Formats: sequence, C-alpha cells, structure tokens
Amino acid sequence: MTQTMTMAKALNAGLRRALEADPKVLLAGEDIGKLGGVFRITEHLQRDFGPERVVDSPLAESGIVGTSLGLALRGYRPVVEIQFDGFVYPAFDQIVSQVSRMRFRSMGRLSVPMVIRIPYGGGIGAIEHHSESPEAYFAHTPGLVVVSPSTPLDAYWMIQQAIASDDPVIFLEPKRRYHEKGEEPPLALDAARVVLQGTDATLLTYGPMVKTCVEAAIAAQAEGRSLEVVDLRSLSPLDDAAIRASVEKTGRAIVVHEAVRSGGLGAEVAARIQETSFYSLEAPVLRVAAYDMPYPPSRVEMAYLPDLDRILDAVDRSLSH
Repeated sequence: MTQTMTMAKALNAGLRRALEADPKVLLAGEDIGKLGGVFRITEHLQRDFGPERVVDSPLAESGIVGTSLGLALRGYRPVVEIQFDGFVYPAFDQIVSQVSRMRFRSMGRLSVPMVIRIPYGGGIGAIEHHSESPEAYFAHTPGLVVVSPSTPLDAYWMIQQAIASDDPVIFLEPKRRYHEKGEEPPLALDAARVVLQGTDATLLTYGPMVKTCVEAAIAAQAEGRSLEVVDLRSLSPLDDAAIRASVEKTGRAIVVHEAVRSGGLGAEVAARIQETSFYSLEAPVLRVAAYDMPYPPSRVEMAYLPDLDRILDAVDRSLSH
C-alpha cells in the first residue's frame, strides 16, 4: 500500500491481501459478510471471496471464537471480528482458557494461528459496552500476542503480520481513528515506534492516544518543551529496548492510555521502567488514564478520557521535579 487511505480502508486492503495470498485464511463475525461489518472493514470481501471464506456468524461470540479455535487447530487461519469491545466478554473464557494455552498445553505440538479483531476505545459517542478498553485483560494472559495500530499503514501491515503469526493475536483497532488518513514505513509486529523526537520527557502511548499525544507534544513546543512520543504498538510483548532507550534519553516518562488507571497497562510499563532505568529517571513515572469508573454516557465521555490538557498537566508535574 503506497497511497494515502483511511485506517478502515487500509484494514480492508490488508485483509483482502491476506485472503488472496493464502486460501487457508477465513474471516468470521457478526454481519461481516453482506453488510461488510458495522464499520465496513470487511466491505465487499464476501462478494469477492464467497460466503465460505467470509462467514456471517450467529450472534454468539463464544461460539465464533470456539469454532475458529477448532479451525485453527486444523490448519486454517481464521480472523474473528468482535463487533464491539464490550461484546468480547462472552468469549473471554474461550480466549484465556483455551486459545491462549493450547501451545503450552500441547508442549508445542499444536499452534493456534488465529486473529481476534476488536474495535476498541471511546470517542465516538456510543452507548454502554461500545467504548471499552479491555487490553489489560489480554496483555495479562500468557500465550496471547496483543497489538494495536494507530495509523492506516500500520494497520495495513500489522493485520497481515498478525494473520501470518502462528500465535493467537488480539488485534485492537482504535475505532475513533478508523476514518483518519496517514502514512509511515512498516515495522515488525512487536516493535515500538518513535513518532516524534524529543529531549525533555517521553510520552509512551498506543492506539487512539497516539494522535492525542502528538498534539500535546506540538502544543508543548510553544512553551519551549521538547516531548518524545513513542507508539508502543505491541502491548504484549512490550518492546522493552525501545522504551528503555527513550526514557534513558529524556529522563522522564509519562504513560498515556484510554483504559482506567488501576491495573492498566501503564502500571506495567511504569514498573518495568523503574526496574531497568531507575538511575536515569529525573522524576517519577506518571500515568494519564481514564478515571476508575464504568464508561460514562456519551455526553460526558470527553471529560472522562485523557485529553491534551491532562497530558500537559502531567508534563508540568514531571518537569517540576
């Protein structure tokens, strides 16, 4: 992919390329066929590849994931779509008890090459169960690869890399970025990316918050502050080397994510920085996250989610040390 396109179109193109390249690749999910999915990510794919490879499944997430697990064990590469983030919980038992453990349980004799696509995060004015950030549940589960693209070209390459992986991949798609455009060179699936170079502090983030952190860094430049923005991209495994290199360069770290603060991925990142880079830190590692409460009604969601002002306030606190 060389032309500029939205993330939604880039994901569609990446799925199309994977379907063309390997007849063992199958797509399954609610309304993904004729409708093309709620967000039209799979638009026209059933038309072009047929209903046996792009399957409109019943309204049963546990059944979708369980059936796809069986297909993966028989040599297929299923790509499952969970229609919204909050709908993944009926399949949680299948994912954490079966999908994640199969390679370990079989002592490496079996692999589960499947991808579970989850549109996640807020900012779209949706109702309950449509704006959640469940990444910490899956990053906490050994045996799962957990990734989140933040740009269209990243999404295009990462979905193909995920499908090619012999490990099960939780593929988190920031739904409020589906219609934004952009380009950058492709990276390995588990590699972090320095989006913006800086010297005073590091903003570590992923998915929907990458753009927000870049906006905060640009705003900080007006005050003479140089912020480095690192897009983690892979949440499990984390790119420890990239995190360490940036934090030891700037001496300060602020982790930003949409998920609630307590027990979130930011806590894990902060702990690793403390363990590996303590003597390079000029200030405590800070976290900017959603508040510890259920996702609120859409009319107040922007007060709930991290924004430019909350990020810059954390920068002020970090630089004051």
